[in-house]
Amino acid sequence: MGIIELFLIAIGLSMDAFAVSICKGLAMKKANLKNIFIVGLWFGGFQALMPAIGYVLGVQFKDKITTIDHWIAFVLLSIIGLNMIKEALSKEEGVKDASIKIGTMFLLAVATSIDALAVGVTFAFLDTNIIQAVILIGVTTFVIACAGVKIGNVFGSKYKSKAELTGGVILIALGLKILIEHLFF
Repeated sequence: MGIIELFLIAIGLSMDAFAVSICKGLAMKKANLKNIFIVGLWFGGFQALMPAIGYVLGVQFKDKITTIDHWIAFVLLSIIGLNMIKEALSKEEGVKDASIKIGTMFLLAVATSIDALAVGVTFAFLDTNIIQAVILIGVTTFVIACAGVKIGNVFGSKYKSKAELTGGVILIALGLKILIEHLFF
């Protein structure tokens, strides 16, 4: 998997964190640099950690399912993408909570990075450079989450659903690309 595909996956995975970061920014009276960095570190850190865990788990059973690994990657990325699209089209509004306490941020970071765990499993099947992937996903999510807090604080919730929708479409497209490459090339 090339750097461009990894970067697109990083962007797709970071969209949940971006949407939650926008909500954090909305709830904050003033988004100072410290709070912006705290949110970015939580989301970026967990988005980096989860694919690494998924990769380690995937490597454990990689040899047993190599004949269908492209289907697994396609299905996992499509499910994650469809879920993100569903959330984007939902009329449900999230609760506005400005808290950046450890307990709150831990739960949000885990919730927004579960999909990265599944992507990490697919990395094991695709012989991806996991170090490169983890760094790229973590840094991309950190930057996007920091931007999300600031955008939410300045502009409001206008971009939340668009971010989730974009992330979902990117992940489905990448899953389809992996499937097509394995079936036809």
